[in-house]
Amino acid sequence: MKLSRRNLIRKLSIGMGVLGLNVPSFGNGWYEEGEEISDYSSAGFNMSGYRAPKIDRVRVGIVGLGNRGEEAVRRLSYLDGMDIVALCDKYDDRAQKMKKAITDKKLAEPKVFSGSEEAWKGMADMDIDLMYICTPWHWHTPMAIYAMKAGKHVAVEVPVATSLKECWDLVNVSEATRKHCVILENCCYDFFEMLTLNMTRQGLFGELVHAEGAYIHDLMDLNFSKDYYADLWRLKENATRNGNLYPTHGLGPVAQCLDINRGDRMDFMVSVSSADFMMQEREKEEAAKSDLFKPYVNSTFRGNMNTSTIKTEKGKTIMIQHDVSSPRPYSRIHLISGTKGIARKWPGPEKIAFGHRWVDQKELDSLYAKYTPPLISHIGNIAKEVGGHGGMDFVMDWRLIDCLRNGLPMDMDVYDAASWSVVGIMSEKSVKNGSAPVKIPDFTRGWYKTNQRVDLSLSKGVTTNVRKLD
Repeated sequence: MKLSRRNLIRKLSIGMGVLGLNVPSFGNGWYEEGEEISDYSSAGFNMSGYRAPKIDRVRVGIVGLGNRGEEAVRRLSYLDGMDIVALCDKYDDRAQKMKKAITDKKLAEPKVFSGSEEAWKGMADMDIDLMYICTPWHWHTPMAIYAMKAGKHVAVEVPVATSLKECWDLVNVSEATRKHCVILENCCYDFFEMLTLNMTRQGLFGELVHAEGAYIHDLMDLNFSKDYYADLWRLKENATRNGNLYPTHGLGPVAQCLDINRGDRMDFMVSVSSADFMMQEREKEEAAKSDLFKPYVNSTFRGNMNTSTIKTEKGKTIMIQHDVSSPRPYSRIHLISGTKGIARKWPGPEKIAFGHRWVDQKELDSLYAKYTPPLISHIGNIAKEVGGHGGMDFVMDWRLIDCLRNGLPMDMDVYDAASWSVVGIMSEKSVKNGSAPVKIPDFTRGWYKTNQRVDLSLSKGVTTNVRKLD
């Protein structure tokens, strides 16, 4: 059912107050006037901790075979207990290349869907269990919703959505279909991030007070590459939106440390963008050399640096930054600070302190030995061999498939997918309104108060093997 903003507010006002429905208010410019939104006035089924029926052998279809998709095919082909049964890309040469990569490993030949932007629907309609989505951002939500309605679980690259409406639609459809919508936030499985999550659980940092994360990555040349991002899709995102466009790499790991959606929630945020000092100038240079770039010559590009500050309901703070055009070393920051200690990684080597000085390497090694969680102890060394950002991508894939095969709750559920992604959307709203505070929706509708933490014990499942490496 679709309702305009005005009619939905009128409907909610008749017979009961908005507060009685346990849904978010509509203040702070969340919607533009006339924007169509889904009716989410009644609570659905809580997907946090949900155990879907076991799938003995997971049939996977992968859509989007560019940079991330090609790597996903390579990694997933090493996992036993699953089969890549379908591949999809609008460019047939990419799909054929990945089909050959699979058959060269003596694995069953996958069905190929290609040739048009709608080819993915054929994949979603066939007999698969999981649709693994690695497309440009604007396709993430439409594909995920279609697939869940077709009875498939979905795993979606970051961010999962580019509007508040899309976030709520993903939550509603996941709850209605009882199909998992997993955000493929690989950084949650990096080795130091997992160490600090477990140390936080064990109380070594005391009560967490503040956390920081970022995506600082010089993508200037890639954004202006004619081939790297198909149809210049990422350049278009940077030319039409201003804010923290890519928050989840820095936010996801610290959100888990802070028990966001599982004991606490993000309440409101303020976002500030610098001016653009580089992309418009580079755009003019490229447009002078190629007509391909001329459609963006008069665009107002997002600022070099965006800094967003979030306050949680329990009074904790989170700082998230985004800069993909300045010439700086890569950094995700990953900082958590508590009443007893602090941990940080980027840039440079990881550091931990319980006072005024960082611990030395010997003590750091001891902390790794004692507090590395079972997931990393079990699959970490193999993951390093398989690769994918140092192994964290493969840890993520292994955990996803093992949870599906054993009917276990997801480490990153649809509420995480929506709330981590919506920070980028709310960032744009804040920047647009002079960096005014904006409320962050509670996609759990209050369930965060009782939702259980992510299970780090690895006490269940662990039935998924890894095929012999090349």
